[in-house]
Amino acid sequence: MENLVRPGTSKLRAIWIVAAAAAAVVLAVMALVPAAGPRPVAPAQAEQALLRIAEAQAEAKATHGRYGSYWPGGGDRTLEKLAHPIPVGAVTDLRSIECAGGWVAAARVGTDVEVITSLQDRAVRAGSADVVRPECMTPEAVQSMLADMGVPRPAPAPEVSAFGRPDGASGFRPSYHITPAKNWMNDPQRPILLDGVWHYYYLYNAGYPDENGTEWYHLTSTDLVHWKDEGVAIAKYKNGLGDIETGSTVIDQDNSAGFGKGAVIAVMTQQDRGIQRQSLFYSTDNGYSFTAYAQNPVMDNPGQPDWRDPKIIRDDARGQWVMTLAEGDKIGIYTSPDLKNWRYASGVERTGLGTLECPELFQLDLDGDPSRRTWVLAASANGTAEGFTTGVAYWTGAWDGTHFTPSDGQHQWLDAGSDFYAAVTWDDPRLTESQRMYSRQAMGWMNNWAYARQLPTVDWHGGADSLVREIRLETVRGKPTLVSAPAAAMTSLEGPAVTAGERRMTPDGAGQLPVPEGGAYRLDMTIERAAGDDGSEARIELGSGSRTFATVGYDFADESAFISRDADAAATGTASLSADYRASRRAASPPRDGKVELTIFVDYCSVEVFINGGEKTMTSLVFPTHGTPGIKAVSAGGDLTLISFSYRPLAGSSGS
Repeated sequence: MENLVRPGTSKLRAIWIVAAAAAAVVLAVMALVPAAGPRPVAPAQAEQALLRIAEAQAEAKATHGRYGSYWPGGGDRTLEKLAHPIPVGAVTDLRSIECAGGWVAAARVGTDVEVITSLQDRAVRAGSADVVRPECMTPEAVQSMLADMGVPRPAPAPEVSAFGRPDGASGFRPSYHITPAKNWMNDPQRPILLDGVWHYYYLYNAGYPDENGTEWYHLTSTDLVHWKDEGVAIAKYKNGLGDIETGSTVIDQDNSAGFGKGAVIAVMTQQDRGIQRQSLFYSTDNGYSFTAYAQNPVMDNPGQPDWRDPKIIRDDARGQWVMTLAEGDKIGIYTSPDLKNWRYASGVERTGLGTLECPELFQLDLDGDPSRRTWVLAASANGTAEGFTTGVAYWTGAWDGTHFTPSDGQHQWLDAGSDFYAAVTWDDPRLTESQRMYSRQAMGWMNNWAYARQLPTVDWHGGADSLVREIRLETVRGKPTLVSAPAAAMTSLEGPAVTAGERRMTPDGAGQLPVPEGGAYRLDMTIERAAGDDGSEARIELGSGSRTFATVGYDFADESAFISRDADAAATGTASLSADYRASRRAASPPRDGKVELTIFVDYCSVEVFINGGEKTMTSLVFPTHGTPGIKAVSAGGDLTLISFSYRPLAGSSGS
């Protein structure tokens, strides 16, 4: 193994020799100790890769007093920086996650994944035996790592969702998106995790359209896909300060606010007689019921017409709470030691985007590299001045505890569709730090204030929530960019795939494609303008009966995807509908090696498109006309090539 030794001091060499010897013993024991039950011998390549991880972890601990994370496929080489370069060899994938008390590593060769930990004396085949993990690491962290390497997650049967599509549902009611049984919904509030259960709240108006004012409606879930209805958690008009509007919840682990260790603290805007103030409510029963703080408001309005939507994070590095607040064309930033007393720290002004709402501040590792950890500031905004609509704008930059400094004054959009607004983002506290900084989750309100009250729904109003998506920060064409993927748990809703092989796309169609079983399904396709092709546009036409109500496509001339819905039931059935609804939307995303990948989620009244692996996304409401669902793939301006196509039905679980 001398070829693995890095030049250095004699002391380092001695440490390295000890580490290598210890790892060699581990490997020997791995070979001698019989497995529990029949098990194929671990591939030699996986064993060798795991030995190298064990050696490097021992060196890192000896020289730096800590273990390191490692995932070259995801951009993380922290362990190598703490120890020495790690030859990957013939393994398909190699990864290690760590915590203060140990580490877990996995190596994949083909479809086989072997796992070893700092507390385990032999490798085990993933899924065939329990992984003896350090106490500082949760089972969910290990499961998440293995899932990233292709090992299916354990999938216990979830509770029945209260937001499935019941028999006799109205024609536009979604199957797998959060939608209230009746009345009005809008802004989502950031979910929090307590004892393995996600608690999520959204703004709800039980008196719509006759009454104004929202309150917080409560749902719970174990997978962020299937939901249980918990009813109203914070009712409006109870404390004399108005209704309950957008804010955020945090778990006060250290009892900084004085309501008890682990209390759930909610800080949100209340509005009375047009004046917006920030109030605090607290829960000591895991977020099921809340009590108003006796000294509300905790932040009184300084005379601003727009002063709302507090979003709070914990800045552990500086021992403080941090709030972002929407203040017209500025995002105000405040800090607090106790969630009750807030001090103005700084502000970020951005003109040309209308009145900002629902700000967010969070961190992600750029390209998965912890040494390139980057702060992201986001806010819901109006892009009319640049030919866009409303959406979620964001900036990347640095946070020093007082100021956020954008690295580039130009914003980007998290989603290029018509209906993705008021988004929230969060991470899973059960994961390790490197996992939480690699990706986080996001969800937005699927609607647009330009026409939110004009939609053709009758049994509920206000649109729906988007899919939960996983977002990462990647360098795209030289710029840090948020990319998205549908949450992995969505696979629990998928039926068997029906595929169609490679074929020509012509103006007359690409031949017979699967016929949707209903209005909820997923499409995956790869399109190419191959040598000899002369087409300009690929179009996936979503049909009802003999009519096309919406089109998702890709324009090779300007290298952009698009959604058109000017022939759907809303656009053709409501003369007074805002012109913004009928406008097509586009998202620029050049082909990769000449090919374009599209993943399309359809759910009765919505379309969500992930372009080229989520480099861009487009979310839009669409309302099908009456008739049997259908799908057609056509081209414009000549022929193109449909390389692959698959259809999967999606079904939400029926509930009461």
